[in-house]
Amino acid sequence: MSKFTVSRLVNMDVLLVQPRKVDDPRGYFIETYSRKDFGQPGLVNDFVQDNESLSKHQGTIRGLHFQVPPHPQAKLVRVLKGAIFDVAIDLSRGSPAFGRWCAATLTAARV
Repeated sequence: MSKFTVSRLVNMDVLLVQPRKVDDPRGYFIETYSRKDFGQPGLVNDFVQDNESLSKHQGTIRGLHFQVPPHPQAKLVRVLKGAIFDVAIDLSRGSPAFGRWCAATLTAARV
C-alpha cells in the first residue's frame, strides 16, 4: 500500500499529497515525508527548509511567497489543527499556466 496519495490540482505544478494514516489502540502514526517516496516523478525531494507557524485568530492571512529564478523554492504545507484555505498562483511570465490559480482547503482531519 502506498504511503501517499498524490493528485494534481488543475494544470499547474501544484500537487495535493495526502499521507496514509495508520490507526491503532495507542493512537495513530503518519509518515509525513519520505525522500524515497517523494523521489517519484513529479514530486520534489530536495527540501532545504522546514517551518511551522501558529495563527491564533481565524481569518489570519499568511504566506504570500514569491521566488524569482534562479532560486525557486518548493512548498510543503501541512495542517496540524483546524483548517486553512491554501491558494497558489502561477506568476511566471511565459509559463503556459501564467495567471492561473488553484486552491484547496487543507484540514488536520483530512488524513
